[in-house]
Amino acid sequence: MAPLTGITVLDLTHVLAGPYCSHTLLDLGARVIKVERPVVGDDTRAFPPFVAGQSAYFATLNAGKQSIALDLKAEADRAVFARLIARADVLLENYRPGVMDRLGYGFEVLHARHPRLVYGAVSGFGHTGPDAQKPAYDMVVQARGGVMSITGEENGPPVRVGASIGDIVAGMFLAQGVVAALYERERTGLGAKVDVAMLDSQLAIQEHAIAIAAATGVPPGRTGARHPTITPFSTYRASDGFFVIAAGNDDMFRRLCAALPLTLAEDARFATNAARCENQALLKRLIEAVTLGETVDYWTARLEAASLPTARVQDMGQVLKDPQLLARAMVLPVAARNGGPGFVAPGNPIKMSTLPEIAGRDPAPALDGDRAAILTWLDAGSDGG
Repeated sequence: MAPLTGITVLDLTHVLAGPYCSHTLLDLGARVIKVERPVVGDDTRAFPPFVAGQSAYFATLNAGKQSIALDLKAEADRAVFARLIARADVLLENYRPGVMDRLGYGFEVLHARHPRLVYGAVSGFGHTGPDAQKPAYDMVVQARGGVMSITGEENGPPVRVGASIGDIVAGMFLAQGVVAALYERERTGLGAKVDVAMLDSQLAIQEHAIAIAAATGVPPGRTGARHPTITPFSTYRASDGFFVIAAGNDDMFRRLCAALPLTLAEDARFATNAARCENQALLKRLIEAVTLGETVDYWTARLEAASLPTARVQDMGQVLKDPQLLARAMVLPVAARNGGPGFVAPGNPIKMSTLPEIAGRDPAPALDGDRAAILTWLDAGSDGG
């Protein structure tokens, strides 16, 4: 049995942060019931690319979940929703603060009726503070949270991180909070409200930027692929592409010099990490003067033989064929729905000795496609979540 077997998650979220959280909980064994808007459903059902009319974006993020369409302002649908809440262990929402209260489903109301229910909320700026009501998207919190200020080339404009880390990191923190609340419930018998802000989450992941700004009074700027406090720790050119060298200490640098080979280990300009950071531009030129003479495969093999951290900079086509990721079941097929085409989705990165590995994912649900099964489940069970 998976760790969250028997846990039912009522998921009112859409797009990415909330669905990423429920996707994680699903991978840990929970049952996830998506409550979607009638007719249109989750916004991502309309996100390209499409395969036979189905969004690949939606399919990969919502594989294995169930769907029921409810209008939470309509009396009949509210009656169904009330029954669902009574059977659920967790409710997830990513509306702007106050929306659930106006619908009659705020935490205080639900906690009084269903004290064991865990209420998970993710929003741009959280449920407290002067900007709680402001709208936000991934790019907004990357900008305001400082991530864009340290992303991009040194003399270039600020750049959004390619992955939607504003949403994804918030979804990760929400999943952690929900699991902690479920654990606490085992001791107290009471559920809790978990309030995660996308902006808060951006600050929480910037370990070196906070340290630099707080210690020196000078906010760090953009350094491209280069690490701001470790050198050499960046991308380097070979004759046929880019690869990474990550020499994190003086011993690694000495082994790197031997592997290249370069006679720089005893040079005062490069003998310590602090000195290498001061002279990082010169060091990169000296390293690339050597690495441009051979291929990426040549250099990664040579550096790996010296036990040095290195990797080719891979595109996603190469990533999906990476033997290490394949061996770890991190590239999974998503089953086709109704005989249609399948998709490819990431596997579960949380590997546990008690969590069975899966070979593929069930299809993403059709909008309202599980209504009959969900209503049958409600009729068969006793309310009292």
